[in-house]
Amino acid sequence: MSKTVILLANLGTPDAPTVPAVRAFLREFLSDKRVVEVPRLLWLFILHVLILPRRPQVIAKNYQQLWDEYGDSPLRLFTESQCKKLQAVFDKKSEAQVTVDYIFTYGQRNLRSKLAEYKQCGDRVIVLPLYPQYSCSTTAAFYDQLAMINRASRHIPDVYIVNNYHQHPSFQKALTQSVTSFWQQHGKGDHLLSSFHGVPQAFADKGDPYYRQCVNTANNLQEQLGLSDERFSFSFQSRLGKAQWLSPYTDKTVQELAKSGVKVLDVVCPSFSVDCLETLEEITLENGAIFKEFGGLKLRLIPCLNDSEGHINMMADIVSPFINVDQ
Repeated sequence: MSKTVILLANLGTPDAPTVPAVRAFLREFLSDKRVVEVPRLLWLFILHVLILPRRPQVIAKNYQQLWDEYGDSPLRLFTESQCKKLQAVFDKKSEAQVTVDYIFTYGQRNLRSKLAEYKQCGDRVIVLPLYPQYSCSTTAAFYDQLAMINRASRHIPDVYIVNNYHQHPSFQKALTQSVTSFWQQHGKGDHLLSSFHGVPQAFADKGDPYYRQCVNTANNLQEQLGLSDERFSFSFQSRLGKAQWLSPYTDKTVQELAKSGVKVLDVVCPSFSVDCLETLEEITLENGAIFKEFGGLKLRLIPCLNDSEGHINMMADIVSPFINVDQ
């Protein structure tokens, strides 16, 4: 009986909260043509002359705060926990021969290395990129890696990549339950902001479905929670450079909500599967400071789905149809 390998896939993280480690990670990440579509020679000049010599010092300090609190990168810790819990789910199904592991887009733990490791396990590998909404700057990178592997192989592996799952009932259920559970424990804030990771507006203009899928996610969440337009909004964070990115921008939205009289603002980040620098630092600290500066009292981050039971069950629901338990 052959095994099915499930690879949970995420962006990745620096190996350590140090300037050299952060610089190495940024170099690989920002060199990807999927991530930055600026003319190549111009971008390489900007990256190597303006960004890499200076930016890692700032980011390394932010990562150090997370390492101090968690003992490691929270993205790596949560991903490892997700693997262990999902493995336990399939271990209970004795008829299913499943191995659960994880890969990162950037770094040594990539798709190529894991396919080489598991090539003797069987005919099927399921890659689940933990991006509910598809973007050419995230999920597409795994398709690129697979295409490069296939071009160099005589025996093409049987690999299935889950494109997106923003409309999957289990994702919608887990996301809604996450918000309601937070409110049950801490009370409901005055307003709920759904903040998605941003991408350049040009991506959407050229056909990337990410914006539409984010809007669908936000609309469904608002409907499931029964919130009026006055108590719910969505925005996009983490923009880089001077070009137009998807809007409205999170920092501007937080500022306007504070000015309008919102005192307790709850923020959920449905495009992130685990808490990381963009949620724990950018939302909680940076945008929390903006909110208070313009009259708000408290900005509260609703944790990502992380390794919650609902999230693990969602993963099992998504990949189960692709597992042939009769092998």
